[in-house]
Amino acid sequence: MTTIGIIGSGNIGGTLAKLFAAQGHDVVISNSRGPETLADLVQEIGGTARAATAAEAAAAGEVVVVSVPFLAVDKIPVEPLAGKVVIDTNNYYWERDGHDVDIDEGRSTPSEALQAHLPTSYVVKLFNAIRADHLLTQGVPAGTDGRRALPLAGDDAAAKATVAALTDGIGYDVVDVGPLAEGWRFDRDQPAYGPEVDAAALRELLEKATRASTSA
Repeated sequence: MTTIGIIGSGNIGGTLAKLFAAQGHDVVISNSRGPETLADLVQEIGGTARAATAAEAAAAGEVVVVSVPFLAVDKIPVEPLAGKVVIDTNNYYWERDGHDVDIDEGRSTPSEALQAHLPTSYVVKLFNAIRADHLLTQGVPAGTDGRRALPLAGDDAAAKATVAALTDGIGYDVVDVGPLAEGWRFDRDQPAYGPEVDAAALRELLEKATRASTSA
């Protein structure tokens, strides 16, 4: 089993904590308010789950989920994540986070921004294109006909394989979109953002992605 650190205990982060713990993984969860505010969630998660600071969750995790608003990316601890696989669930909502010109004009993507902040980590973009309630309830065993697939992007093949195996364990197929630079293909407002489809249908939707400025 794997120790999974989770930075951000909101809808997606909290849901992933429950799913991974249910698979027998050790979960160390954190938020911006402090471990003492997570007692109820830790009890709900059960298993060996425990609360910690973000730095402690980053240090403890063999794989670490970052599930924070885009505007908080620069607060993610860097050194404890060196050499580790980092799953980025973030979506860029400029109405909430403010505009990032490089993203708005198509020169970068949200996950590339996290990768730039974590230069010695292996960032994999995943779980941004599924609702938390769907993530909690729609997972099914491997081989199930019509099993839902989720898009994934990353620059390191081994890191993507690690994350794909964890995702398979909680009930989902993945479709590898390629490097982080291609992660825009399943950002919000794209056809592959949120559909409840299998791998074949998801590949078709990813091909329909079109890049446009969010500030237009």
